[in-house]
Amino acid sequence: MITTIINARIFDGEQLIQDQTVVIDGDQISAVGGPVPAGSTIIDARGATLLPGLIDAHVHTSVDGLRAALTFGVTTELEMQGSWTSAGREQLAGRDDIADVRSSGLAITAPDGHPHELFPGDGPPPGVSAEDIERHAHEPQAVSTPPEAVAFVDRQVANGADYIKIMIEEGTVLGAPGLPMPSQDIIVAAVEAAHRHGKMAIAHVLTASTSLQAVDAGMNGLAHVFMDVPHTPEIVAAIVASGVFVTPCLCLNSSIIGNTGAELAADPRVSSRLSPEWMGTLCGSFAKYPQGNLDEVMATVLALHRAGVDILVGTDVSVPLPFLGGLAHGASVHHELQLLVKAGLTPVEALRAATSVPARRFGLTDRGRIIAGARADLLLVEGDPTTTISDTLSIRDVWRRGVRLASRS
Repeated sequence: MITTIINARIFDGEQLIQDQTVVIDGDQISAVGGPVPAGSTIIDARGATLLPGLIDAHVHTSVDGLRAALTFGVTTELEMQGSWTSAGREQLAGRDDIADVRSSGLAITAPDGHPHELFPGDGPPPGVSAEDIERHAHEPQAVSTPPEAVAFVDRQVANGADYIKIMIEEGTVLGAPGLPMPSQDIIVAAVEAAHRHGKMAIAHVLTASTSLQAVDAGMNGLAHVFMDVPHTPEIVAAIVASGVFVTPCLCLNSSIIGNTGAELAADPRVSSRLSPEWMGTLCGSFAKYPQGNLDEVMATVLALHRAGVDILVGTDVSVPLPFLGGLAHGASVHHELQLLVKAGLTPVEALRAATSVPARRFGLTDRGRIIAGARADLLLVEGDPTTTISDTLSIRDVWRRGVRLASRS
């Protein structure tokens, strides 16, 4: 079946374009601009903006999380610890009622290191179910030596990991100072092993010192932005020189400082799409670092952006527990877009951070753009988010591989 969207304002992942017509043929975009094919189903998008499906570059997810994400126009989630590797997601094949997913598999951490402090009992870390732990029971959850790190990376790649995640967390901003973390020789060994397999290495970091450790080790990306100190020209220069991307997760930083997502939750465009469980979580917060300064963190993001660092939209959303609050699958991507604009990015720059930039940095060449031949992962919203970023929440339609979701305005 062929569907043609007409009279749309089109943000193609990079910029607004003059064309106003997009043709969907099966699971792909077959044309941008040009005539309307005879016999196609017509969708008149007058007054609305068509965007590539959004990408959340930092989640811990589940089938329910993937389903919730899609209702908010997030067509791809990138898992930074969990089980949805290429092997794990075989069970999702052919499903178009949930977002697509890529995963690091289990992350490298030190014995008793992050994220164990979040689940001090026998519970699993975010994104990893009890079934996941049982399935991977033969795998260590932590490493103590460089050879163990190399073996761990080898196992994750064999299990279908799309990239490798390394936890470099000493606990300062998470209410657990002195948290064990891998030594630098272990970190370097893990990064080098990932690169030998042709995989990116991505670091969890929340402080300036661990960020510098990560870039010194040859990391490809930072899964957070540091929030313990203001940025300095020297730190910014080191991050720029390394070529890493940064996924700030400002909505998480806000939550860690103690802010809730209650204002976002009060928006009927959000509350109408969230379960009571997720509404409760969104209205909570981590509240681990009340002395933090969100304005300073946002200034760091703006400085990195202006210096040429690729900024990606990510949320670190995981499971619906109040102490992991302030976040919700899908909804928090829109919150992150708003925070990036508040930090000083233009709406277009923020939209790139949720579309073309993560697609490019993660090698997802079939998405993140509205161009002929790309996957028909699309989001149609009322208004113009290239000038008013909150218009991304005025969702009229979502397509995943050309399959249109039922409208939930």
